[in-house]
Amino acid sequence: MAVSATAKVASHRWIALTGLCAAAGLVWLAFADLGVSLPTISTELAIGVTDLQWTINAFSLACGALVLAAGRCSDLYGRRRVLLVGVAMFGGFSLLTAFLSGLAGLVAGRALMGVGAAMILPATLALIPPMFPKEEQPKAFGAWMAVAWVGQAAGPAVGGSLTSALGWRSLFWIAAPLSAAAFLVILRFTPESRDENASGGVDVIGLLASAAAAFCLLYAFTEGQTTGFADPLIIGLLVAAVVLGVAFVLVERRVREPLVDLRLFRARDFDGALTANLVMNIVFAGMSFLLALYLETVRGYSALEAGLLLFPSTLTILAFNPVGSRMAARLGSRTPVAWGLVLLGLGTVLAGLVSTDSPYWLLLVGLLVLGAGLGLLSVPVSNTAVAGPPPELAGTASGLFKMSSMLGGAIGVALCAAVAKGIGSGQARKDALAAGLTEDDIDKLSNALSGSDAAAAVLGQLPQGERQAVMAAYHDAYAAGVAGSVKIAGVLALVAVVVVLWLWPRRR
Repeated sequence: MAVSATAKVASHRWIALTGLCAAAGLVWLAFADLGVSLPTISTELAIGVTDLQWTINAFSLACGALVLAAGRCSDLYGRRRVLLVGVAMFGGFSLLTAFLSGLAGLVAGRALMGVGAAMILPATLALIPPMFPKEEQPKAFGAWMAVAWVGQAAGPAVGGSLTSALGWRSLFWIAAPLSAAAFLVILRFTPESRDENASGGVDVIGLLASAAAAFCLLYAFTEGQTTGFADPLIIGLLVAAVVLGVAFVLVERRVREPLVDLRLFRARDFDGALTANLVMNIVFAGMSFLLALYLETVRGYSALEAGLLLFPSTLTILAFNPVGSRMAARLGSRTPVAWGLVLLGLGTVLAGLVSTDSPYWLLLVGLLVLGAGLGLLSVPVSNTAVAGPPPELAGTASGLFKMSSMLGGAIGVALCAAVAKGIGSGQARKDALAAGLTEDDIDKLSNALSGSDAAAAVLGQLPQGERQAVMAAYHDAYAAGVAGSVKIAGVLALVAVVVVLWLWPRRR
C-alpha cells in the first residue's frame, strides 16, 4: 500500500526542520563570526581593519537588499527550490572565499554569500507553515528562532576559537561541508510549496526598486557611522531611499502580479508583528553594539571576552521561548509580545546603568531581563508575521519580516552610536577644556580611545598625571554616552508597547 504524501510529510517534518534550522543557523553565524577575526586577517594580509570591515558590510548589504525579492521568488518558483539554490550559493562561495587573499575578492565573496543568505532566510521560515499543523507551528518557529539567537550570540566565540585553532580561513571552508549536509537533508525530506495561484513572472520593476531602496538605506546607515550623517553622500542616499520607496509603493499598486501584495498590510496583527520586530531589532542591535564597545574600550576586555560576557541574554531568550509560545496559545500573540517589549525595555534601561566602575552583576541583571523579554515575543511575532497571512504569500511575508529585522539592526546600530557619540562628546569636551586643552587638541582627541595617531601625539605632549586624567575623563565620557544611549533605546521599547497594542487587535 502506497504511503500518502501527507503521511510522508508528517513523518519527516521534524527531520526536515533540522535542515532548515541548520541552513538558517549558518547564515546567522556568518553575520557574527567574522568581526573578532578582522585583526588577525589584517595582520596576515596587510589590509587595514577599516577596509576589512567591508567584508562584514557587504554580506549584510547584499542580504538586506535582496531578502524581500528572494521571498517573493520563493512563492513563485518554489520555496524548497530557492532555498536549495541559496544553500548551494552560500556554501560554494564560502569555500571559494577561503582561498582568496585580496580585499576585493574577500568583499565580493562575502557579498555573494549574502545573496545566498537572502534566499535562505525567508524560504526556511516560509516552509514551516505548510509542513506543520497549526498547533505545532509555534514549536517549529521556536526551534528556528532559538537557532538564530544562538548563532548570533555564539558567533564571536565560534569565530575567535576557530581563528585561534585553525586560522581565519577556517571560518569560510568549514561552512562548505555543513552547507552540503543541510542541502542533502532539505533535498531528501523537505516537500516543495509555492503560490499555486501565481500566473505571472517576477515584478522586475518592483524588485529593482525595492532592492535599490533597501541598499541605499542600509548603506547610508552603515557608512554614516564613519562619515557622519551630514555627509552629502549619506544625505543623497537617504533621499534616494525615500524616493525609491515611494516609487515602489506606486508600482506595486498598479501591477497585476506585484512583488509585495499590499493587502498584507491591511491585517493589523501583521502590522503589529512587523512593528514589534523592527523595534526589537533596533533596541537589541544598538544595545549589543554599544555594550560590546563599552566592555572592550572602557573595561579592557577582548572582543571574545566581551561576547561571552553578553551571552547570558541568550540563555533567558532560550528559556522564555517556550513560555511565549504557551502564552500565545492560551491568550493570543498580542499578550506575550506586549509583555516581551516591556521586559526588553526594562532590561535595556537596567543595562544602561553601566559606568566606568559599575559591577558586572548590574549589567548581568539587565541582560537576563531583556533576554526574557526577547524570548517571550520572538516566537509569537514570527508566527504571526509568517503563518498568519494567506499560505500563498508566506514567502513574501517572510521576506518582509526579515527585511524589518535587517533594517532594524542597521538603524539601531547607527542611531544608538550617534546618540552615544553626541552625549559622550559633549561631556569629554567640557572635561578637556577644564583641563586646559585647546579646541584644536580636543578635536584631535576625539578618537583618543581608539588609539589614533593624532590623539597619541596630543597625549604624548602632556605630563603623565595630566595624560592619565584626560584618558580617565574620556573613559567616563564614553561610558556616559553608552549608558545614555542604551537607556534611550530601552525607553523606545517601552513606547513601542503602546503602538503595538494600538495596532494589534484584541483576541476575540
